[in-house]
Amino acid sequence: MTDPLSLISGIEQGKFNALARAITLVENEIPPAATLLRTVKPNSSVPVIGITGPPGAGKSTLVNAIADHLTQQGKKIAILAVDPTSPFNFGSLLGDRIRMSQQFNNPNVYIRSLATRGALGGISAKTIEIVDVIKAADFDLIFVETVGVGQSEVEIAGLADKTIVVLVPESGDEIQNIKSGLMEIAQGFVVNKADREGADTFANNLKKMVHQQTHHIPVFKTVADKKEGIAELCQWLLKPSAIRNELKPLLMAEKAFKIIQHYRMADIDKSKLRLALEEAMNAPDFNVYRFVDSWT
Repeated sequence: MTDPLSLISGIEQGKFNALARAITLVENEIPPAATLLRTVKPNSSVPVIGITGPPGAGKSTLVNAIADHLTQQGKKIAILAVDPTSPFNFGSLLGDRIRMSQQFNNPNVYIRSLATRGALGGISAKTIEIVDVIKAADFDLIFVETVGVGQSEVEIAGLADKTIVVLVPESGDEIQNIKSGLMEIAQGFVVNKADREGADTFANNLKKMVHQQTHHIPVFKTVADKKEGIAELCQWLLKPSAIRNELKPLLMAEKAFKIIQHYRMADIDKSKLRLALEEAMNAPDFNVYRFVDSWT
């Protein structure tokens, strides 16, 4: 089933197979993905929760615990877990599913792993489009877990209605990152693995730093694998965000630019470009800028 109207109808009826097919079309740019994206009607009232933080903070385990708690309350949620793609073999482990295995048979949880596929930040190149497709389904919340590197925090902050930064007691060095930018985009902090030594001190220092800001940013302590602190966190997640997301227009402008760029580059065969470039580089006076002129 690849007819856009049939897929959209299935998505709106809550059929996971239709949603999965639509996401595959969009992620791989398979026709008729463009028609589907122009036709789908995202529900803008569905909140998107961004989960970011350094590797090893337990983001996937935390999302699993949140999913377990919310579905017990009758909520239906979608989870997008983004994994990094190797720059060498272009593969991705997509290992987040392992930590969420107990949700596989949960009819109220949809889990999809995405690879960054060369995107420089922490979200997949197609995350925005895929979130729009998911918003057409009947989910109560959408979670996007990012790769905890580099530009990911800014990207997810533009996409999400609430952005949570997950840290662990050993993240003392992360305080410098918080000072230099994370505080500007986080609506909440989670100190996970809070049963470890130094957790209380770390959380208190984080709270002191947070309270110096103009608006209140909550700091939660959790032990995700034991489900501790999850109820309080979920209660806050279900509250509407009182802060306007000023980064969203910037993210949308960047996405619009990339879409326009993509359509203008559609006639260029990348493999042919690479072969031509390899041949041109044999010339002693090779200049990449002159080479590009012949392709534009």
